[in-house]
Amino acid sequence: MKPDINSLSPETIVEFIGSIFDRRGSDEYLGEPVNMGQHMLQGATIAEQNGQPEEIIVGALLHDIGHFTGEFGTFTMDDTEDRHHEDAGAKVLERFFPGIITDCVRFHVAAKRYLCATRPEYFRRLSEASIHSLVLQGGPMSIEEVAEFEQNPNLDQIVAVRYLDDAGKRPEMETPDFWHFAPLIQRMVDRHTEIQS
Repeated sequence: MKPDINSLSPETIVEFIGSIFDRRGSDEYLGEPVNMGQHMLQGATIAEQNGQPEEIIVGALLHDIGHFTGEFGTFTMDDTEDRHHEDAGAKVLERFFPGIITDCVRFHVAAKRYLCATRPEYFRRLSEASIHSLVLQGGPMSIEEVAEFEQNPNLDQIVAVRYLDDAGKRPEMETPDFWHFAPLIQRMVDRHTEIQS
C-alpha cells in the first residue's frame, strides 16, 4: 500500500524518497546509458565533488523525482499541468522543501530550452535522447520566453542543476547511494519547516 502524500511529514519524507531510490532506482532512464537512480545520484555527486552549495546538490538529486509520482499514493496532477514530470516533482516536493529546490525541479526542463536559445554551444552537449525530448518539449525558447525565464530569482541555481542533469549520464561513474545524501536532504527539509512555522 503506497502512502497518500498527505500522510507524509517532514520526519518521514526523506526516508520515503530513499525507499523510492532503493525500489525504483534501476528503472530505465529514457534511452540513456544509465538508470534513473544512477542519473540523479551522478548529478548530486558531481555537485558535491565540485563544492557546489547544498541547494544545488539536493536539487540535482531530486530533479527527476517526478518520474515516480505514482509512488505517492493518491497524488494526482490537475489538468493544467498535463502530468509533466517536472511539474509533478515540484508539486510533490513543495510541501517539504525550500522554493529554490522546487524551482530547480520545476524548471530543469525549461532550462534546457533556455540554454539552447541563449548559449549555442550548449546544444552540442546534449545526448541523442535529450535532443529528442527537446523537440517534444517545445524546442529552444523564443525571445519572449527567454526574457520571462530570466526573471526567476533562482535562475543561476536552475541552470546549474540543468548542467548537472546533462552530466549525470556516465555508465562507468561510481557514486555513493541515496543514504549518503540523506542527512543533507533532511537539513533542507528542516530549514523549510522552520521557515514555515
